[in-house]
Amino acid sequence: MKTIALIGGSGMIGQRILKEALSRGHKVVAIVRDPSRISEKNPNLEVKIGDVLKPESMALALRGTDAVVNSHGPGKGDPKEVITAAHALIEGIGSIKPAPRLIVVGGAASLEIAPGQQLLDTPDFPAAWKGVASAHRDALGIYRKSPIDWTYLSPAAFIQPGTRTGKYRTGTEQLVRDAKGESRISAEDYAVAIVDEVEKPQFSRKRFTVAY
Repeated sequence: MKTIALIGGSGMIGQRILKEALSRGHKVVAIVRDPSRISEKNPNLEVKIGDVLKPESMALALRGTDAVVNSHGPGKGDPKEVITAAHALIEGIGSIKPAPRLIVVGGAASLEIAPGQQLLDTPDFPAAWKGVASAHRDALGIYRKSPIDWTYLSPAAFIQPGTRTGKYRTGTEQLVRDAKGESRISAEDYAVAIVDEVEKPQFSRKRFTVAY
C-alpha cells in the first residue's frame, strides 16, 4: 500500500484516479480547496485542504506521501494556472525530505503526429482549446528542467468516460493511434495507467502517453 496525494480529485479524470487507487488498497490523501467537492467515503481516504497554486501550501499538505498525482485543471479559469501549479509543485515537493515523486495528468496536444510536428500546431486544432493546450505544453517544459522526480502522462487525443478494460498501449513523444488511425482512451483506463505508474515506475523523469 502506498500513500498517494491526489490533487484535483473531484474532476472527471481525478474522480476515476481516486476510485482506482482506493480499489487497489492504497491510502489516498485528496488535496482540495473545497472539501465538500469530495463525496467518496472510504476508510483509506483522507481529505486535506490545500492550494496547488501556492508552494507553501503544497509543502505542508504533501508531507508523508509516497507519490503525488496532479489532476488539477483550470476549468473555465485562467489556463496559466497550469503553469503556476507546475512551479508551486516543484518548489513545494522540493522542500520535502524525502520528496515524493510527482505524476502529472498532462495534455495530448504536445505529442507529435509527425517528426517535429505537434498536434497543437496543426491547422485543424480547435482554437477554443489552444490556450490550455499551450499552457500544458509549457508546463511540460518546466517539469523537464526541474530537479524533482516527475512523470508526465499525456492521454490519447480523445479521452472521455467509458469502460475500464485494464488494457492500453504506451508511447513516449508520439501520439498513439489504433489500426483505424484513431487515438482514444477511456478516463477509466487512463486512471489505470496512472496507478500502474505509481505502483511500478517505468517513466521516471519522462513523458509517456497511453491509448488503445
